[in-house]
Amino acid sequence: MLLRLLQEGERLGMPQAEALPDFGSRCGALRIRDAEHNWRIMYRIDSDAIVILEVYSKKTRKIPNEVMERCSKRLKQYDEVMKAAKKQTGK
Repeated sequence: MLLRLLQEGERLGMPQAEALPDFGSRCGALRIRDAEHNWRIMYRIDSDAIVILEVYSKKTRKIPNEVMERCSKRLKQYDEVMKAAKKQTGK
C-alpha cells in the first residue's frame, strides 16, 4: 500500500517512511513492521518510476554499510542504463 501511495505522488513521512538525503534528494526508505521483523524498502522517486534499491530486515539503528554500498552501486548502474537508453531513442 505504501508503494502505491508513492506512485500516486503522496509524500510520506515518519513513521511510514524516512528521507535518505545521503543517497539523494528523492531517496527514502519505507518502514514496514510485521510480527517478527522491521523491514526497510530503500527507493528513489524518478519522474517516471519508483526505483527499488534494496529490501532488507532492519536489525540495527544504522543502515548497514553493505546496504548503503549496494544502493549506491544500483543507482549508478540504473542511471547509466537509463542514460544509454535515452541516447538510443534520441530523447
